[in-house]
Amino acid sequence: MRCETAPRAASPPDEPAPTFTQFVVKLYSRCNFGCPDCYVYEHRDRGWTEQPLVMGPAVMRRLCGRIAEHLSRHRPVRAQVVLHGGEPLLAGPAILERFARRLRADCKDLATQVELLVQTNASRLDRTFLEIFRRYGVTVGVSVDGTAASHDRRRPDRAGRGTYTEVARALSLLRTPRYRSLYGGLLCVVDIDADPVETYEALLEHEPPCVDLLLPHATWQFPPPRPPGADEAPYGRWLAAVFDRWFDAPRRETSLRLFDSLLDLQLGGTSTSEMWGPYGSDVVVIQPSGLIEYNDILKTVSARAARSVLHIGAHDFDRAAADPGFAAERAGLSGLCAQCRSCPVVDICGGGLRAHRHRPDNGFDNPSCFCADLRFLIDHVRERLAHGVSTLRTRLDREGWSA
Repeated sequence: MRCETAPRAASPPDEPAPTFTQFVVKLYSRCNFGCPDCYVYEHRDRGWTEQPLVMGPAVMRRLCGRIAEHLSRHRPVRAQVVLHGGEPLLAGPAILERFARRLRADCKDLATQVELLVQTNASRLDRTFLEIFRRYGVTVGVSVDGTAASHDRRRPDRAGRGTYTEVARALSLLRTPRYRSLYGGLLCVVDIDADPVETYEALLEHEPPCVDLLLPHATWQFPPPRPPGADEAPYGRWLAAVFDRWFDAPRRETSLRLFDSLLDLQLGGTSTSEMWGPYGSDVVVIQPSGLIEYNDILKTVSARAARSVLHIGAHDFDRAAADPGFAAERAGLSGLCAQCRSCPVVDICGGGLRAHRHRPDNGFDNPSCFCADLRFLIDHVRERLAHGVSTLRTRLDREGWSA
């Protein structure tokens, strides 16, 4: 989701065929929360109003077969199928079990390791769902925004009431010994008005195995909120404060994917976070009707930016991967604007998320609207890492361990 390039209809014969490894499945098209910043329901796209409430059995069967067919043909080591929102648990236990059973059956003989995940607001999460997830090996990610006050302000229900208490209850159940292995982690959107360290420590209270911090989705036309009088990198400073708290802890309290990936890239490795790295996106979204769409965060750009003309009934995923819109999504560094390509940290930043680079006058041919924030965080982490290595070398020299 980072890049823009001149699309091509299909790969040349000497190139590997493009492959999807992340399938985002919308089993249910509505949500019981009324989050004011939601990019699905509160931004430019209203496509959800045209969708059926729930994915029907025929679409579900065809989708699972298409996924298995694509993975069998391309044989990636690993793939993810993510049940996403709307709120997927609103589909009910029977629908989720039907999907999980069908997907596991269709993919059981594949060489690819197929991970099945559900991303939920957890308001409906109970033992009935968790027993189904336990039976079919479904990992549970929960969206929660820091402290109770921040969460209730940013994730109210449709009546405007806070939801933190019910989400905390569900997380307590998920952490019990019977279900702990299903606990994938927490997803938290950065609240620039909240204290960063308080936010992180509130998330730690839920004992997550992993935390993912996300920037709020925005564009140059619809910029992210910034506090009055803030400098040009308030989100970078916010994230740097969390990084210092996480990095300086006397023991590793949790994995924080945004920072783990940034450190890996700084040390010459690769990223597992969509925020970082010079890679294109291999995400495909399937709506309850069977429509195949581009990455969901493009809904923050315009009413039709995420839409394609493809449908799971008529098109397989090889055909989708050759679509110009998906070609643009996976372009890599070649799809970035000239300013990004000449930047000294482009191999780390990757130009930022593609949606965040949009302007009405020239599309995606821009740096991210979070460019200053990303650069601030990258430089901050690089300095902390360099200082840490220097301190360790000095200590080893002093103790006689160096060569």
